[in-house]
Amino acid sequence: MENEYPDVGDLVIATVVRVVDYGAYVRLDEYQGKEGMIHISEISTTWVKNIRDHAREGQKLVLKVLRVNPQRGQIDLSLRRVTGREKAEKMLQWKKEKKAESILKSASERIKIEPTSVEMIKQKVSEKYDSLYDALEDSVEGGAEVFVKLGIPSDSATALSEAAKSKIRLEKAKVKATVELTCVKPIGVDAIKTALLDAKKIRKPRGTDVKIYTVGSPRYRIEVTAKDYNDGERTLNEVVDEALATIKNLGGEGRRIG
Repeated sequence: MENEYPDVGDLVIATVVRVVDYGAYVRLDEYQGKEGMIHISEISTTWVKNIRDHAREGQKLVLKVLRVNPQRGQIDLSLRRVTGREKAEKMLQWKKEKKAESILKSASERIKIEPTSVEMIKQKVSEKYDSLYDALEDSVEGGAEVFVKLGIPSDSATALSEAAKSKIRLEKAKVKATVELTCVKPIGVDAIKTALLDAKKIRKPRGTDVKIYTVGSPRYRIEVTAKDYNDGERTLNEVVDEALATIKNLGGEGRRIG
């Protein structure tokens, strides 16, 4: 990213380098140290009595890009326009990216992967994955084959998966719901089976698993295990919706009861 600038509206990680009465100057960690500025009016949604209560030298902040002028090297940023959720998600993403780079560096040093090969690995990973960390996370369970399938040499693939297994601990989020499905038509039993099977077949994010079992007819429990709560909750809602829609199309009735 040496010659790149963020786009307006992007969230960026920045380190505060200098605080003055009218704002704070920061270094953008993801853009080769390019500098930006937060005007005091963009520090907080409430009145700022002391700017150092909100920003201090050395502090890392999640900021929103307001304006970019590459010709002047000017980047205007906002702290007050970043929601708590955006801050948490961006900071987690950044920490994962840093960890992924550390794992890649460790693997490349262990088997002496050339810099050009390291860049090749990043390129091949980016063709399928949103981030290097996602690929490394998959390799914790899938092994070196995850990288071999991307066209990465087996020795590099093995080194990457082994490094990932030693550095990444998979944490899963589990969410569940109960549905009630009935169908009094002659095809009733098959209709319920079809509804549950179709629901289980919905497209899911990587690392997400769906289990469905009876808790006493006509009630069925749906459990979703995912990499994070948001993926789990979203998938659970889609599974429930699919089951209810299918049973209705087949002449039955369904409802979510928990």
